[in-house]
Amino acid sequence: MKKYRALIIDDEKNVRDVLELLLIQYCDNVEVVAIAQSAAEGREFLKTHHIDFIFLDISMPKEDGFTFLTTIPKEDYSIIFVTAFEEYALKALKASAIDYLLKPINPLELCEAVSKAVHHHELRQSHDQEKINYRQSLENLNENINLGFKPITRITVAEQFGFQLVNTSDIMYLEADSNYTILHLSGLKKIVATRTMGDFEKILDPFSFFRIHKSIIININHLKAYSSYQGNFVELNDGTSLNISRRRLNDFREAIKHFTISID
Repeated sequence: MKKYRALIIDDEKNVRDVLELLLIQYCDNVEVVAIAQSAAEGREFLKTHHIDFIFLDISMPKEDGFTFLTTIPKEDYSIIFVTAFEEYALKALKASAIDYLLKPINPLELCEAVSKAVHHHELRQSHDQEKINYRQSLENLNENINLGFKPITRITVAEQFGFQLVNTSDIMYLEADSNYTILHLSGLKKIVATRTMGDFEKILDPFSFFRIHKSIIININHLKAYSSYQGNFVELNDGTSLNISRRRLNDFREAIKHFTISID
């Protein structure tokens, strides 16, 4: 079994200790080779040692996790954030393909994060483009954190064999497909994402994206027309016609009131 060398960087001793114990107990493919209590200490260790995974606290005194990442070749490592962040910051984390753990650390979530990190780590070893995508995703995450409560405009979409960065304005509609989601983009491009449509609904701007059906969310900015002839349908800018469920119709009418389109 391949072993992945890990570095823990966190200013809280109890978090460092608990994380090390949980990794020993539940993740036998991860070897903790060093523990640092500050970004500066972690950076010095990286200068002389080979590391695969970095478990990184976001909020640390003097130098936080994001500032630390600007000082290292971040695409060379698999970053797993360990954070107590909530609300808008958590939304930004969910909008990325970067793995994260919330304090206090749950063993099941730790195993899932490590499993995903291993998968993406191996992809980056054989695909240079995935390294570039990973670096851009980390940079985009930092930008989304700085947005505060403003809508996120760029997300990282995980696929079976990597991930892509997507401008939310390019998403025409989302279609549920079991535990996957098909993103239909402008220009007739499609991406099959390895996460549920409910996950996307929590990330995307609720004033622009609306669920018209249990399996369809549309970007209202791409809405061309609405028709109630022989059913209730929306037509998007590319000519796509989609059914609106009866239970969502009144909410749909309310959602588009601020758009300059007549539905009467």
